[in-house]
Amino acid sequence: MGPTSASPILSDALSLKLEALRGVLLEMGRVVVAFSGGADSALLAYVAASTAGVTATAVTAVSPSLAGSEFDDCSRLAEEWNLDWVAVTTDEMEQAAYRRNDIDRCFHCKSALMEALEPYVESGATVVLGVNVDDLSDHRPGQVAASEAGARFPFVEVSLTKAEIRDLSFACGLETWDKPAAACLASRIPFGTEVTVEILSKVERAEQVLHDIGIRSCRVRHHGEVARIEVEPRDLPAVIEARLHIEERLRSLGFRYVTVDLGGFRSGSLNPDGSTSRT
Repeated sequence: MGPTSASPILSDALSLKLEALRGVLLEMGRVVVAFSGGADSALLAYVAASTAGVTATAVTAVSPSLAGSEFDDCSRLAEEWNLDWVAVTTDEMEQAAYRRNDIDRCFHCKSALMEALEPYVESGATVVLGVNVDDLSDHRPGQVAASEAGARFPFVEVSLTKAEIRDLSFACGLETWDKPAAACLASRIPFGTEVTVEILSKVERAEQVLHDIGIRSCRVRHHGEVARIEVEPRDLPAVIEARLHIEERLRSLGFRYVTVDLGGFRSGSLNPDGSTSRT
């Protein structure tokens, strides 16, 4: 199943970690992989599904905070890799605690996900997430919610870093090996600003404008009337060249001002402690 192209030879250290990962999954036996289509969850789903003795189901959580293009990627990859894949609808938008958007927003989101996955857990499966060791230093209360609900983080258990996950994905021939990080759309909204379907949709459409001109890694942070664009430094010339088009399109979405952050693309740039990561 999956990619069939010749793979590069892994280092001994990485080969050992891959075998350890298969061992962790085999020890669990039945797993439900939270599958967002990103590099981390894609590798976890692929390895789980290709490990003899492991019964794996990949599950994608569907809500207004998931970009439509990300859902499409999940569906396509599941078909190409012959994954046992299902989509479940989560209800975090119905929770006032989530919409309030305080620093624990992700806790409520992951709690909603774990609740949606309860039928699978009742059948004896373990929920696994693609959290890696680099994620542990970031502000991610969702990890706490998932762990408290019984989820496990196999990558952490075998000490896999983000870079190693990308190397393993490349070795397995997975197209997701260099896929940019794609956090949920709510991460573009400053803490304290209520999360609404309207804002999520506006952010999704704004980022699609950038994707359409060939920019893969980007964020459009929603600051009321202001759209703050984050891109990799190498993509700044493309943004400047297309500035009139971008401004016109984003203003048509309801933004009054369109700005470019000279600090560039930074995952977690809205974190309350100011910590960021460049992934």
